[in-house]
Amino acid sequence: MGIDRRRRASLALTLNFLALFLAVSALTTSYWCEGMRKVVKPFCTGPVTSKQAFCIMFNSSNINDSRVVQYIWETGEDKYLMRKFHTGIWFSCEQNINMTGEKCRSFIYVAPANERGVLWLCIVAECLYILLLATGGILMSLEVCHIGNVIDGLKLNAFAAIFTVLSGLLGMVAHMMFTTAFQLTVSLGPENWKPQTWDYSWSYILAWSSFTACMASSVTTINRYTKTILEFKHKRRNIEKNLKIKQKLLELDSPEQVWDMYISSVPSTAEELLDLSTNGRKLSNASIFLDLNDLPDPQGEEYC
Repeated sequence: MGIDRRRRASLALTLNFLALFLAVSALTTSYWCEGMRKVVKPFCTGPVTSKQAFCIMFNSSNINDSRVVQYIWETGEDKYLMRKFHTGIWFSCEQNINMTGEKCRSFIYVAPANERGVLWLCIVAECLYILLLATGGILMSLEVCHIGNVIDGLKLNAFAAIFTVLSGLLGMVAHMMFTTAFQLTVSLGPENWKPQTWDYSWSYILAWSSFTACMASSVTTINRYTKTILEFKHKRRNIEKNLKIKQKLLELDSPEQVWDMYISSVPSTAEELLDLSTNGRKLSNASIFLDLNDLPDPQGEEYC
């Protein structure tokens, strides 16, 4: 039984540390969402002799002279460029125009003004989620390393379960707030940021995987706490039952009372009989089972 509790504690602690690692990884990366942006190619600068893939070529380099007729060779979709982007809670990054490197800016200032408060709440909730998750992990570690009475271990277990459940709820709320804020930014955000296509990326998956591991850890912790409490209650009932039987036996002072006690306390189930035998409270034949022949005739007739 003690080994089983130790295994459950180790499992809950492992799940907690896994959730903490995934949560920190998701918060510090900017790949919650990624996609493509369709932007107009800029004009080529400097002497250009051949068609460029990342800029629009003119027949003259003097683009500031309004008297010169400029011919653009790109038409239709050739005038546009698809640039990759990825966004996290902190930053939104986009490829440079020449497709080498990327340029990042704060996602809070990309979002519409009426959604920035939601993003700030999302950041606070994510930080509290990690803080409470770490606190629950520390309490679980103390419980695993704890050597003492079981009551102190149960107290640590209860507080660890509370902190882990609260962290899971905060994490779920934070992830949902970011999802809502990002979708509203896609619809109402600035034109120089709106994506053509987008989807959730691996950081988003890490965030929800962290929430799943956190809830699994909390369920394991609560289950272990409940099981321990039920075991204590079961042992307490058995001890109280055995003490009551012992007290009744000590109060007996005559053969008639012994016989009445025997008649009234016959175990109703085999389990109760085993409890009596295993606790060393067997009654001897001389004290319980009376020989009716030794009794006087009137008493024998009365009992018959």
